[in-house]
Amino acid sequence: MSPKDLLLAFVVIAVWGVNFVVIKVGLHGLPPMLLGALRFLLSAFPAVFFVRRPAVPWPLFLAYGATISLGQLGLLFMAMYVGMPAGLASLVLQSQAFFTLVFAALLLGERWQPHNLLALAIATIGLAVISIQSQHAMPAAGFVLTLLAASMWALGNVVMRRIGNVDLLGLVVWSSLIPPLPFIALSLWFEGPAQIWASVTQISAASVFAVAYLAFGATLLGCSLWGRLLMRYPAAQVAPFSLLVPIVGLSTAALWLGEALTLPQWLGAILVMGGLLVNVLGRWLSDRLAHARRT
Repeated sequence: MSPKDLLLAFVVIAVWGVNFVVIKVGLHGLPPMLLGALRFLLSAFPAVFFVRRPAVPWPLFLAYGATISLGQLGLLFMAMYVGMPAGLASLVLQSQAFFTLVFAALLLGERWQPHNLLALAIATIGLAVISIQSQHAMPAAGFVLTLLAASMWALGNVVMRRIGNVDLLGLVVWSSLIPPLPFIALSLWFEGPAQIWASVTQISAASVFAVAYLAFGATLLGCSLWGRLLMRYPAAQVAPFSLLVPIVGLSTAALWLGEALTLPQWLGAILVMGGLLVNVLGRWLSDRLAHARRT
């Protein structure tokens, strides 16, 4: 990877890692469903007038928007609204990698490799440790909602495999047309017109910054740069960089929000990261060992 593209990869990781702290900032002034609606309105407009729509059937657009966008982020915003810490959210959300294994096996007939099972076992132990040791640091509902958000991300990954190789920025922009109306409907139902009106008319500069960051930074900039890297390099070379997102998320949450993990929580975090590392690099290591034996 060239130095320029390596820098771009770290920019994406930084933007996505800080994203969780920004969500917390946004939720201080806006309820979760309204925050989701505003995020995707800004992600879609005016970009939809300048970005070409990918040649993807509308049913797959709807499936992608309903899972990755509405499902994942709606549940994540709700989880953080009810008290899920930003740093732990950035970590637990990475369980999407293991939900993807499950859904890909069930829906696409993909077979698990031994390193996938080992990775899943390690990460599951880590998540269990975090859950047990974080009973006073986070509500159970926040933890469960974050796991559900990860499962929706995983379903979106399966949809992406159905879609195939496509311009990621175009997919994100055009699929951003799907979540705003459901988010608005959910906001009217759960949050009510009075809270929506008060939040919009009394919106703070911090909330405006949060919405702009989530739409233009985390969504448009992050996805466009990540898509550019995936077009230039094999996925196996790009994917490991995503392991750095929780590290940035945990670090920025500690620095800006004062979120500190206990020693057992750090142990759980290390186990989850170790499981992710085994899942991402396991196939490569096994291929290298097999090659070494043959030679």
